[in-house]
Amino acid sequence: MENLKKGAGKPLHESRVNRCEKLLEGFEPNFTFNPIDPLPREEFEERLRRIRREATVGNYDALVLHTDIVGWYHTSNSYLRYVCDWTREGVLIIPTDQDKEPTLLSFFTASVILPPPGEPVLVEDIWQVAPWGRESLDRPGNAGQKLVEATQSAMERLGVSAGRIGLIGDRTSVPFWSMLEKVLPHAAFANENGIINRMQRIRSKREQAIIRAAAQLIDIGMQAAYHVIKPGVTDHEIYAAFTYAQLARGGETGDGYQIGINRFGTHCGKPYGHVVKPGDLINIYVSNVTYRGYYAQTARMIAVGNITTKQEEVLAMCVEAVKRAMAVVKPGSLVREVNNASFDPYIRLGYLNSPEARAMPFNWEAMPDGTPRPVARQYVPDEDWERQGRTLMHVYPAAPGPHNPNVGHEVTMPGMPCYNVASNNYDRLEEGMVFVLHSMWLEPMVAGCNVGECVLVTPEGAENLSCHTPLEPHRVTI
Repeated sequence: MENLKKGAGKPLHESRVNRCEKLLEGFEPNFTFNPIDPLPREEFEERLRRIRREATVGNYDALVLHTDIVGWYHTSNSYLRYVCDWTREGVLIIPTDQDKEPTLLSFFTASVILPPPGEPVLVEDIWQVAPWGRESLDRPGNAGQKLVEATQSAMERLGVSAGRIGLIGDRTSVPFWSMLEKVLPHAAFANENGIINRMQRIRSKREQAIIRAAAQLIDIGMQAAYHVIKPGVTDHEIYAAFTYAQLARGGETGDGYQIGINRFGTHCGKPYGHVVKPGDLINIYVSNVTYRGYYAQTARMIAVGNITTKQEEVLAMCVEAVKRAMAVVKPGSLVREVNNASFDPYIRLGYLNSPEARAMPFNWEAMPDGTPRPVARQYVPDEDWERQGRTLMHVYPAAPGPHNPNVGHEVTMPGMPCYNVASNNYDRLEEGMVFVLHSMWLEPMVAGCNVGECVLVTPEGAENLSCHTPLEPHRVTI
């Protein structure tokens, strides 16, 4: 059989499965993780007060928030979680008048997600709409239409069905908004995501504590990954070690990060069966580990044995870039200044000519005239992929440069919009802002790096929330 390891009597995946649980034997993180309680009721009371005040200033009679389910049990945005800690899909109607209580309509998908986690705060009036469908439930009907009818009835009970209504949602909300406008012809609607989006910029002390804990979970996961990485271990096993370590301590999801392993440091994706070998460069890109509804983000590189001089230069350049950016972080600094400082090493070494986003090459860019860029067709040897009967026949990424022409972005709640740390951002930093600073350079088939820190703006400057694993590449000695 093709999937038999040479000299072995059983498939390669079977020869590995019994050792997976043993890889973490003896692992202990080098610091103690202290869990953080959910946000208290008074935090949500203050949010609701501010939201209702914004609705009053905007001359709205009510706000209607919509969140749907996407993928496997993920909400399409975090608006309901931010307002009342509801963790599944729903429509939340918030009357502007203080004497009218909010109403929540939910359970219109088949997701099996029930409280205690997600029990809404400050919302007592909850209604179950139900999923509908002939094939799955033998109940004729459309869940979307039923939700609109339920929303119409709730708004009529609240006396706001002919008022001025602010809408808060995302692209999954568009069909719902369209149907709602048809059944409420006397109401006036306007998009008002900005009411809640503006509240994300500065994090309260309690929110900061949760994001700090999320960053600590990343560090623990990273230390677990370091514990198991050695030649012969697979990317699945590394990913699983990271996932177990953070989930076991309270992380909410195990699919918010990527791992990439190849000879160049340019791969980033999901595990596929790569077996670690001397000379590999590993990127663990933690787009998010979520804790209590908030995520942190970092990235680290691991060098397995000796790597090339060019690769060492790229790693050192990106590490220096993050440190230069962090040195500029303090209240009053322009976001632009943080970004531009990070690209000084790139310019000094000749990798870039300018820190300006519009002039900077990046991995996902189109051709200069705006037309699609062809992905180079070329055979790329990958024995682990070929062992599974497949062949890598294109070069990724299609263009050299950083992933994006900036050094980072806001850290917030899943599915929420965020500002970028970029050359075109002339905002000033304020105490309580949280963002990731990650420096990247990917040169296909040559060298790559992606390293970053999660940063909180303090009165003194920058607090590194991801301080329990060094920014410098982790070295695996052969």
